[in-house]
Amino acid sequence: MPLDDDLVPNPRHRDLETALAAARAHMHVLETALDNACATFGGRAVWVGPTARAFGDELNGRRARVRAAARHVLSELEAELRATPRMVSRAAASSLTGWS
Repeated sequence: MPLDDDLVPNPRHRDLETALAAARAHMHVLETALDNACATFGGRAVWVGPTARAFGDELNGRRARVRAAARHVLSELEAELRATPRMVSRAAASSLTGWS
């Protein structure tokens, strides 16, 4: 086990933090991507009848799936970040990035 003096920042942890920050920055866009279409379609009689209702249901279902997928990506990144140590031995860091 390395001594504290032998530990350096884990480049993988840093990369995961960067990826998580980028994903969070785009989360609002993903979660709201279909909101206008759903609001327009559901708020006015732009199209009526059984086919229109089926389309509206499909549109709302897709919006829910996009939101769930976006949340799942964040959840997976957060879990991976929690499982990745902030500090590693110099040798481990070197093998991850090629620096020494």
